[in-house]
Amino acid sequence: MEDRLRILLCEDDENLGMLLREYLQAKGYNADLFADGESGYKAFLKGKYDLCVLDVMMPKKDGFALAQEIRTVNADVPIIFLTAKSIKEDILEGFKIGADDYITKPFSMEELVFRIEAILRRVRGKKGKEITMYRIGKFTFDTQKQVLMYDDKVTKLTTKESELLSLLCAHVNEILERNFALKTIWIDDNYFNARSMDVYITKLRKHLRADPSIEIINIHGKGYKLIAPEVDSNNA
Repeated sequence: MEDRLRILLCEDDENLGMLLREYLQAKGYNADLFADGESGYKAFLKGKYDLCVLDVMMPKKDGFALAQEIRTVNADVPIIFLTAKSIKEDILEGFKIGADDYITKPFSMEELVFRIEAILRRVRGKKGKEITMYRIGKFTFDTQKQVLMYDDKVTKLTTKESELLSLLCAHVNEILERNFALKTIWIDDNYFNARSMDVYITKLRKHLRADPSIEIINIHGKGYKLIAPEVDSNNA
């Protein structure tokens, strides 16, 4: 595989680290493994990495400190934290530093790769110009004016409705991960925000029901999928 994406993997558990590295390499990534934050940072300075997977609890330099130093060098490289902790304060601290995702141990190798792929799809999308207009079936969605148009009818969307519909359009006919949507729009994926998002999904379904070819379906345990025969986009 040419131009394999490079992942900086920092994990002080030797067995877990080696398993993760081997699995990522089997999935087509180049993964460099380091057992502490200090060596991980030195490697980051020397190499060009597309994504970082950092254990929070590491000797010499923990994952949070390493992420902060990485952010001073590269503000955009995606970062995923691995941790045995599930304390809300720790999770929020990770996102304040600039984490793109946070996985609590134990986790499956498949879940890690799924999250990596989702983040990389999002990063690739951000590299393009901002999309201001979507054509969804018979609807036209103006992301700047936050309006949904169908024939002569114009529906003004709330900010949250507009942000959520934009994410669904960007992932049309693909799964929009529930946690990703919550962290992108609401910052925190707690129970109350999750319930709030369900309400907004219901509202969007009502807005879009004029076109029976469009559907927002639940993907159990994962998120939502916007089913649409055609979604065209125009960039700013």
